[in-house]
Amino acid sequence: MNIDQKKIATIHDIYLDFNTMSDQLQSLKEKFPSGLIIPILGRDIGSPGLKKIVNEINQCDYLTKVLLAFSSTGPGDYEESLRLSRSFKVPCEVVWCNKPEVITVLEELKRKGLDVTQLSGKGKDVWIAMGIASLDLFAFAVHDADIVSYTKMLPTKLLYPIIEPKLDFFFSKGYYARMDESRKKLFGRIHRLFINPLLEVLQEKLRYSRFLSYLQSFSYPLAGEMALYSDLATHLRVPSDWGLELGLLSEVYRNSSFGRICQIDLGVYDHRHKQIEANELMTTAEDSFVTLLRTLTETENIDVSEPFLTSLFVSYRRLAQDKIRQYHADATCNNLNFDRHEEEATVDALSSVIISGGKKYLHNPVKAQLPDWLRTMAAMPDIRERLRDQAIES
Repeated sequence: MNIDQKKIATIHDIYLDFNTMSDQLQSLKEKFPSGLIIPILGRDIGSPGLKKIVNEINQCDYLTKVLLAFSSTGPGDYEESLRLSRSFKVPCEVVWCNKPEVITVLEELKRKGLDVTQLSGKGKDVWIAMGIASLDLFAFAVHDADIVSYTKMLPTKLLYPIIEPKLDFFFSKGYYARMDESRKKLFGRIHRLFINPLLEVLQEKLRYSRFLSYLQSFSYPLAGEMALYSDLATHLRVPSDWGLELGLLSEVYRNSSFGRICQIDLGVYDHRHKQIEANELMTTAEDSFVTLLRTLTETENIDVSEPFLTSLFVSYRRLAQDKIRQYHADATCNNLNFDRHEEEATVDALSSVIISGGKKYLHNPVKAQLPDWLRTMAAMPDIRERLRDQAIES
């Protein structure tokens, strides 16, 4: 096991023990209440994987509450989400993020000069739930609802570094090996074949960037699993697009010191996989790239131009193809299934994102983000309470 440390602290799973960690979290529950936010769509309710997640969370009695950040996608699915919430033994509340009464509150915020009504998606749901969670939780974890390999250790690992007084971290990020153990196949394509080589190429072009060095310290920067101190959460602007994970890392970079940030080993991780041609996956890559360009412009004052993007495109393809050879060697030695043609086709598809995403950024370099909660409360001091009262069934 590699136990090296980087710019941010890395907590390896050497002898991490659920009973020891959960007992400590339980003993601190009254002083430092913690919770869990799970963004969920109507179509996710009833999936076999979600039932396992509920069963595992039910063993985490140190949690003060679970918040399901829910957006309705069809008639009757809100009632389904309420039924799901009642299957939790841990107190669970459904935050109905696109409820008409919630939209009314946000329309009032718009009249006060802060418009979030045009923004939608997972990021907005998480933003609403984070605002509500920050009212009465010391810290909370966030993760998706499609994790096939979910265990009770996942929220425990994420929250422990934040709650344990001996550590005093403000932000923890999960990392893992992305593979399908039943099919013996590597996944994590956007990280392996896009973000990882892209960060290397950008670092080479800029000679040195503190922000890029920070991102490279994370073993899996696109991981959606994280936990954070509620006070920090109120300082973060939240992207509403598919660049949520990278965007939040950028905000943590702006609002915290490296010494208060850690990553923790979540083991081998599997969730539902998407075809690389699927719009969701390509949009995630493009939005992440645009977020990266925007943050580099803010922090490093880089000059993004069409010649810069063309040069980046060529350099990225070269390095990404080198990465394929490296992963092929790793897969061969570990007797994993590795489709080299599929990997090359993935790089071909992802490389186009550099041009399309770059043009998207040049067209609109300052994209609207969901404002931080401090800014939001300055416009409407009681907005968190009003959203809680409207979004959650009493």
